[in-house]
Amino acid sequence: MADRTAKGEEFEKKADKKIKGWGLFGSKFEDAAELYEQSANSFKLAKSWDKAGSVFIKLSNCHLKSDSKHEAAMAYVNAANCYKKTSTKGAISCLDQAMNIFLEIGRHNMAARYCKEIGELYELEQNIDKALVYFERAAEFFECAEATTSAKQCKQKVAEFSAQLEQYKQAIEIYEEIARQSINNNLLKYGVRGHLLNAGLCQLCKGDIVAITNSLDRYQDLDPTFSRTREYRFLADLAAAVEEEDVAKLTGAVREFDSMTPLDPRKTTLLLRVKEALKAKELEEDLT
Repeated sequence: MADRTAKGEEFEKKADKKIKGWGLFGSKFEDAAELYEQSANSFKLAKSWDKAGSVFIKLSNCHLKSDSKHEAAMAYVNAANCYKKTSTKGAISCLDQAMNIFLEIGRHNMAARYCKEIGELYELEQNIDKALVYFERAAEFFECAEATTSAKQCKQKVAEFSAQLEQYKQAIEIYEEIARQSINNNLLKYGVRGHLLNAGLCQLCKGDIVAITNSLDRYQDLDPTFSRTREYRFLADLAAAVEEEDVAKLTGAVREFDSMTPLDPRKTTLLLRVKEALKAKELEEDLT
């Protein structure tokens, strides 16, 4: 390890000297870039991640000086991969730089890929507000690159985060949009009921019983088969429980559905919010 670290330092010093010395403007940066790459790889082998990351940033700056923007962006990506071992903040900063360079040279698919990766890192850090922003941007970039499947996956994450943050209007709009886009696609149409269920649960969290009833009617118009599904019956039972302000009825509907189709944590969270709102109403009525 020590030997590899020493080699990394030696290559870095040579590269620094090359940049400060005389030479043709273009060629000295190309020569320095080669040395920085050797240095960074030596530090990687030594598992000196922070040092490797910092040298990859130097490498990126070299590539920018010689107008090799794609290579500069990839050097930032390599730096980010090193910083992931030690500093999420450092990794995000480097990926953000890479994303902006890819946008500058019109590589929307690459920009989207690393924008999504930033969103994933923020999600791991439980920074849902930031994760939402980057998944939303990634969806836009994927759409520019005509990568519709990837765009849809990112939009679904935006909907999930919006619901988590109680931004129900945005979540509903996205789930309904994905359902509309999927209904005529043979590969995706079987997922429509799930998207409509998610949208319906968000409607229930808003607590507007008229909106819930209208939504169920709209969902039947969108997908005539929806009224025959377990998801539709579940939403209808939940809506009835909310309208009647009946916590026991709601709990029973949830238990029955969960026994047939296990609920994931996100849906469970939304249903708990609906239940707590009903309990609060019951308590309020008891006090008056």
